[in-house]
Amino acid sequence: MRRTLTSILLPLTVCAFGLVACTSAPSSATKLDVAPDTIILDVRTPEEYAAGHLEGAQLLDFTGGAVEAALPSLDPEAEYFVYCRSGNRSGQAIALMERAGFADLTNLGSLEQAAERTGLSVVG
Repeated sequence: MRRTLTSILLPLTVCAFGLVACTSAPSSATKLDVAPDTIILDVRTPEEYAAGHLEGAQLLDFTGGAVEAALPSLDPEAEYFVYCRSGNRSGQAIALMERAGFADLTNLGSLEQAAERTGLSVVG
């Protein structure tokens, strides 16, 4: 009985911890300092960007291939904050950037989470 219980509970526990670790965006409770040289990337579509974006954010449409196209011109040593609509595209953009050698990357999640975490205004 004990072996059966362990064989059932252990995989469920590991799975639960795995799901928590794989969330696409960090908790919005963590406030971040935005240094003057921090680069903020909005990886949503131009239409989403036009409807509202963080002040100072640079648009690189992930779905349209702009992130990948811009990699050679981006500074791999810079600090990047990346956001999208839900944290999914920003997570994918960060993974792409990490594979290209970028290291100082933060997924801000959604526009609302990004505004809350950075204290920056939404403009547009």
